[in-house]
Amino acid sequence: MAENSFRTRSLGTAVEGVRDQYADGKAAKVWEIFIGDQNSRTKNYRNFLVDLLRKKGCKRILDVACGTGVDSIMLLEEGFDVVSIDASDKMLKYALKARWNRRKEPAFDNWVIEEANWLTLHEDIEQIIGKGFDAVICLGNSFAHMLDSYGDQRDQKKAMMNFKKCLRPGGILLIDHRNYDDAIETGYTSAKSVYYNSNHMIDIKTTVMYTCGKPSLVILDYFLDTSSFGKNEFINEDSISEFRLSYYPHRLKVFNQMLLNTFGENAYHEIYGDFKSLNEIENPAFYIHFIQKTD
Repeated sequence: MAENSFRTRSLGTAVEGVRDQYADGKAAKVWEIFIGDQNSRTKNYRNFLVDLLRKKGCKRILDVACGTGVDSIMLLEEGFDVVSIDASDKMLKYALKARWNRRKEPAFDNWVIEEANWLTLHEDIEQIIGKGFDAVICLGNSFAHMLDSYGDQRDQKKAMMNFKKCLRPGGILLIDHRNYDDAIETGYTSAKSVYYNSNHMIDIKTTVMYTCGKPSLVILDYFLDTSSFGKNEFINEDSISEFRLSYYPHRLKVFNQMLLNTFGENAYHEIYGDFKSLNEIENPAFYIHFIQKTD
C-alpha cells in the first residue's frame, strides 16, 4: 500500500488529546463550502432537531461539535440560547466570523464560542456550565473523529462522561454516528447527506483498516465539485477538491452499551435512523441517539 494511504489526518492539533483533522485549513475551507450555506440544511433535519428540543422543553443548548457554526446558528435563529465549542480553531474561525457579522442581533451578541477539548470539557468550560445545560448536541458524525488510540475506547468513554456532566438533571444528549456496520460490511459510504442538501458532493471513497482482524479505522476520501467557487489556494486546478478524514467506526450495539454505561441502564434511550423511527427505515445512513440524564 502506498505511504500516503496511511496519512489519516492533517498535521497539527488544536488541543492535546483531540486530533484536529482540519488543522491544515484545507479540509476546513472545503468543508465550509460543503455545509457553509445555512439554507442547505435539509428540512427533515431542521424539523427533527428543533421539534425534539422544544418538545423536551430545552432552552439552553451546548453544541460540542459546532464546526463552522451552521447548526448553532440555526438554533440561535430558532430562539435557543447556545454555547458552541469545537477542538478545531480552523473550523471555529467561520463561526466567529458569523458571530461578528451578526453582532448587532442580541442572540448573536450573546453567543458564546470557545475552543475546548472533549477530554477536559467539564473543566474547560466549568465557569459557563452553571446549573447545567438542557441539552448537549454532538451531531454530524463528529464523535467518530475521536480515534481509539488505546484500543479500549477509554477516550470515548471519558468524553461521553464529560457530556453528561455538562447536563442538568433531566437534560438530554443528542449524539449520532454513521452506519459503520454497513460501511464495514459493504466498503461503501453514500455521498448523499441526510443533514445537508449539497450540490457539490461528487463521491465518497471508503477504506476500512483492520488491526488484529478488527476494523479500527474508516478513512473517507471526499470529492467535491468546487468549480462555482473560483480558484484559490484550497481549490484544485481541475475544480475537483479532495480531502481525507479518518473516523473511528462505532458499532451500533457497542455504542448503545457505552451510552447506557455512562447514563445508567435505566436511562431513557431512543435511537433514530435518518430522523425516523428504526421501524420505518431498514438501513439508515446515520443513527441518532437520544438519551436522558436521570441524576
